[in-house]
This record gives sequence, structure tokens and C-alpha cells, in this order.
Amino acid sequence: MKIPFLRPRNAAAGRLVVPEAKASGIVTLSAEGRAHWTGRSYAALSREGFMKNPVAHRAVRLVSEAAASVVWLLYAGEREVPTHPLLALIARPNARVDGPSFFEALYGHLLLSGNAYVEPISVGGDLRELHLLRPDRIGIVEGRDGWPEAYDYRVGGSLRRFAVDGEGLGLLHLRLFHPLDDHLGFPPLGAAQVALDLHNASATWNKALLDNSARPSGALVYQPKEGGNLSPDQYQRLKQELDEGYSGPMRAGRPLLLEGGLDWKSMGLSPKDMDFVEARNGAARDIALAFGVPPMLLGIPGDNTYANYQEANRAFYRLTVLPLLNRTASAFSGWLSDAYGETLRLAPDLDQIAGLAAERSELWARVGNADFLTDEEKRQAVGY
Repeated sequence: MKIPFLRPRNAAAGRLVVPEAKASGIVTLSAEGRAHWTGRSYAALSREGFMKNPVAHRAVRLVSEAAASVVWLLYAGEREVPTHPLLALIARPNARVDGPSFFEALYGHLLLSGNAYVEPISVGGDLRELHLLRPDRIGIVEGRDGWPEAYDYRVGGSLRRFAVDGEGLGLLHLRLFHPLDDHLGFPPLGAAQVALDLHNASATWNKALLDNSARPSGALVYQPKEGGNLSPDQYQRLKQELDEGYSGPMRAGRPLLLEGGLDWKSMGLSPKDMDFVEARNGAARDIALAFGVPPMLLGIPGDNTYANYQEANRAFYRLTVLPLLNRTASAFSGWLSDAYGETLRLAPDLDQIAGLAAERSELWARVGNADFLTDEEKRQAVGY
């Protein structure tokens, strides 16, 4: 008997499309596969990246925690200021969070959104607290000249507006470079969007493969010697035996017992044919590259750029953490100098960064052996 197939409709012509009959009696069915990509919004990258992908999660935490653990120094001109209300403020920005937690969240916003917003709270003209605002709740209000004139912060049904040129200290907006946007930054994870989706899809495919008895999809083909088809009872019995005896991860690897006339035809690529492991590792390396984290620090195989872990860690601090710290220090210095009415400059204490300990020791040794320098010049050479 013949098996009826549901023929697709031609949407443009509104008619059924009849497949061309082949002489061999085999009908080939093909379907166009389309990729589904994660959006580049803060919420989408947070869900699919930080909250779902282990490589992106670890890369964000590695950068944000390393940068947040750095001790800040304060200078007034060239003179170091050991005690100041600004240092106390960044050590305890508000009653709910301490300094490292505050800056860890700030760097997390930058890495996942490309933007970070800091709200100042002043009492009686004195700056008392700093609060972070979620980037996805901020909207920029452009003026007639195209530049921002205010920031709208929406939470539920409430709206707060922060004027750019209002009285007192305004909202601080930190952003990463975006080549196509004048006001908002571009998140690093957005550049690794394809690699992120590939890595997540490979994990989903692997899980589905395990749930399907760790086998690729295929078909049982009935090839009787004298022609004919399976009876309805035989078909139902075979389907029930497959569902009950060979499906699920607990039955993985169980041999399939076929009766006469049945043959198994694989209809999918094996993990080896797909180069599954290398494709997954390649996607992980691309995600790490977008964040500026050496793959060696994340345990991703196949990367021999650095001779050892110490060299990779040093490159991580020099090429990723320090530029992020200098960007933040410059923004906070100019912003908070207006609040305290004097020119102040924040700088990271490089002597207390563990990842740069070997490099700082080499610098101290070279400067210490320089007999042509005075003691004052040696102090300036090492940052004092």
C-alpha cells in the first residue's frame, strides 16, 4: 500500500507542490535550515552568555573580579593623598555593597552591555553614596543637536529623568567604543555572538544526543524478500519496542535486535564527522578572545600562544585588566573632581597586583641597579 505524504504549499502561488517522480521510486525531501542567533541586548547576552554559557560566565567573572580587587591610590597633582573622603566613598559606595562588589558589578555591566551608569546621591551638597543603574533600564533622550540632554531610568511603571546639564553632579556614563553608535557602547560578547550560539547549540545537541540513546537519528528500513509492507500490528509493536527498550540515556549503547528484513540506516552525522570537539573548543576560544582572556586561563585546549600559565596571566593583566582600570580611573577622576572642588586623580596600585608581581620585581631590580639615577628619580621611576 502507498504511504500518503503531506505535500507543502507554494505560498506565492497558493497551490500544492508535487515532487517530481524518479525512475527508481525514491523521493528526496530537502528542507532549508536557518540559523537562529541570540540578540545583542543586555538581557539576551546576560541570559545566553553569563547565565547559560560556562566560558562566557567565567570570562566575565575573571575580568570583573580581577579588576575589582585592585587597590586605588589618590593623587592631588603629583602628591599622593593617603586619606580623603573620595577614598572612603569608593571603599564603601553605599550601605548595601562594598567597594569590590560595586566595581565588580560595574565591570560586569560594561562587559555585557558596553555601558555602565553610576548615580550620585548628595545630601546638603556633600556626595554621600554611589549607586549602579541597570543598563537595560536606561534610555537616552537626544536634543535637537543630536547629543544627549537627559537619561530616562524606567523601573516598572515609574520613570526618573537625569538631566545632563542639570545642577549638581550628574549621572556618570561609562561606555566602550561603538563604531556605529554615538551614545551607547558595544559589548565584547556581542562580537562573539556567533561563537556563543555555536557553543550553546553544541551543548544542547550533545544533551539531546544522550537523551536519544547517544545515537544519531536514523531509520529502520523494511526490505522483505518477496515484497510487501509491515502490518499495522507489526508497525505498532516495533515502535513500542524502540520507545521502551532503546530510548533514553539509561539505555545508551544497548544493541538493537533486528528481525529479518529490517535494516538500520543512519540519517545524521556522527560527532566525529562533525569535528564536534574541535568546533566546540574553537567557539570557546573565540568567546575568550572577545573578552581579552587567554584561553589557557580558562582551561581551553589547543592554545599555545604563551609559554606557561604565568606568562598568560601577566598578558591578561597588561592587555585586559589595566586598560579597563585606566579607563575607569580617568572617568571617575574627572567626574568626582567636580564634586570635591579640586583636581584629583585615581590610579591603581600596581605593587599590590599579584599578576604583575614578577614584572614589578624586574622593574625594581633594573631601577635599583641604575647608578646614574638619584634616589628621588628612582622613586619616580617606580611610581612613587
